[in-house]
Amino acid sequence: MLRIWGRISSINVRKVVLCAQWLGLPFERVDAGHGFGIVDTPGYKAMNPNALVPTVEDGELRLWESNVIVRYLCARHAAGSLYPLPLEQRFDAERWMDWQQTTLNPAGRDAFLHLVRFAPGQRKPELAERSVAATEPLLRLLDAHLAQRPFVAGASFTMADIPIACEIHRWRGIPVPQLGLPHLDRWYDTIRTAPAARGVLDIALT
Repeated sequence: MLRIWGRISSINVRKVVLCAQWLGLPFERVDAGHGFGIVDTPGYKAMNPNALVPTVEDGELRLWESNVIVRYLCARHAAGSLYPLPLEQRFDAERWMDWQQTTLNPAGRDAFLHLVRFAPGQRKPELAERSVAATEPLLRLLDAHLAQRPFVAGASFTMADIPIACEIHRWRGIPVPQLGLPHLDRWYDTIRTAPAARGVLDIALT
């Protein structure tokens, strides 16, 4: 059985759990990281030398990096659907996954940290404001992209939708004014109301 190490409060763990549930895979999730500890133990570091979550165990394979785990699970269990096989479509999906990790996530991180995660005495409103200003143009970009297609990489749900949906879930949970973006709203509502999203896209941020 697939084992997922990491607390569900982590956006990167949520990506892996959403992927596994979408694929209908049986799995065990073990709380780790933040207040749960474990990640600094020698046993965990033998699996993931970065001492971060998530890590997965799939038979003899130990794998870390959330978007890589999503790619792996989709390639193994849904090649030709969630993991597109035509190179053009696959690398279209790949680039949007990288965009989530390298562009959208860093833009929104400070808003999450300084409005949700940090204690009030640790918060810096100016960093949150800067984060909101950096994120809103990216959300408009995504909305314009989704005006032309039902899902991020085309006509059907693929691995590209998983990390971005988790990112939008996090943004929607931050106490900031939400933009009216109809195409993004339509896409996200389709995913968040799916049975596979339960326990992932319907939980409050902490």
